[in-house]
Amino acid sequence: MSAVININTSFNPDDGIGQFRARLRDPDSAVRRIAILDLIDVAGDEHAPLLVEALGDPSPEVRLEAARALEAFESDDSVAGLIVLLTDEDTEVREAAAHALSELKDPASAELLLPHAQDERPFVRVAILRALRELRVPDSLEPALTALDHADASVRREAISVLGYLKQVRALAPIMQLAANDSDPEVRRAATGALGFCTDESVLPALLSALRDAAWQVREEAATTLGKLRLAAATAELITALEDAYWQVRLRATRSLGRLRSKEAIAPLLATLRHEISNLRKEAALALGEIRDASALPALLEAEQDGDPEVRKAVRLALEQIRLAV
Repeated sequence: MSAVININTSFNPDDGIGQFRARLRDPDSAVRRIAILDLIDVAGDEHAPLLVEALGDPSPEVRLEAARALEAFESDDSVAGLIVLLTDEDTEVREAAAHALSELKDPASAELLLPHAQDERPFVRVAILRALRELRVPDSLEPALTALDHADASVRREAISVLGYLKQVRALAPIMQLAANDSDPEVRRAATGALGFCTDESVLPALLSALRDAAWQVREEAATTLGKLRLAAATAELITALEDAYWQVRLRATRSLGRLRSKEAIAPLLATLRHEISNLRKEAALALGEIRDASALPALLEAEQDGDPEVRKAVRLALEQIRLAV
């Protein structure tokens, strides 16, 4: 069934909108769809009610175009209409409505979203949580915490994103629990990244555990977050991660060791400077530049002849940083 949306649209042939309204009520759905496309080119706030009305069109193609067009507008009517379309019979229409809601910018729109934040249908709940994430309103904390227990992994992932944006201490314990124990690797990865909002070392055990996770994507996220938080106590484990089976994890560990500026990392970073993967050599050079220790100069001078121009550029930057520091 198509959505039924009521809105006052009094006809005035002299208001410059009458022609569009007539086309949007044409019996031919193709005419109505083209009217939406034409309307996009000239649409201002005064045209938004026509787009909202079109969300209830019997044709999924027309509803789809109207939902897409409403990404550029934000009003109570448009938000309410897009929420209705989250249960549309057409998959593309539902996805377009969800995307349009994710583009909301006015925190006041959260008032319309929040009543649906505990909808048991995973698609609806994910769409609402994603929209709330961007608005960052405090009232989304409780629905997000509740959603962490949802059976659907996509709901849990979106709830984690909301909590990561809100940066509330209350969320740390449940997020750490998910980072360590959730059955879904993408949930564990999202939780590991969300711990980056913490400002102390309380998350260190969870992040070190994630750095040993079975899924390389989680290990990669853990290496990134440890560097972001500049947790010096993670240096030894990050050095170990330089030998990870996946180069993506090695790269993030290399980058984070540079941020930590630990002299313990110099020797393994010098070894990485000779790695066969050019991206790793580049990151090793940049990390050595951040550490700013003269003992790296001989290896960096040799690396000036590297065959990759990006590596050479990183080496020159590192040499400049070290020379300025000594």
